Amino acid sequence: MEYLQMILVLGTLFLFAIVGCQTPVQPIVSHKLVVTGNQHAVPLYPDEQTYLHTSREKQEGGVVGVVGDVKQNLTAKQIDDQTPVEVVTSDDNGAVITVTDGPMKGATGFVAKQNVN
Repeated sequence: MEYLQMILVLGTLFLFAIVGCQTPVQPIVSHKLVVTGNQHAVPLYPDEQTYLHTSREKQEGGVVGVVGDVKQNLTAKQIDDQTPVEVVTSDDNGAVITVTDGPMKGATGFVAKQNVN
């Protein structure tokens, strides 16, 4: 009888272990991308240096500012507002993120600080 109870307990524990391993673990803190100002989508740059260089050009105005706008459209992917993301690293300028859901799932890049909630 003890042998049967022990097998039953071990089988139940084994079942819980299998079910527990099949359930994906969600991050404790979830983040979303948010648009600011007159934006319709959040630009996702390949890296922080590209973001810094493009934003400096856009701030200069004139022809250089127009070049910065064109460069942003060519180098940055446009990610929809409220897209769920995971923050990989962050600093004073923004964050390296990975998109966790939606059509761009798996995309990784740099976004400005004001675009991460």
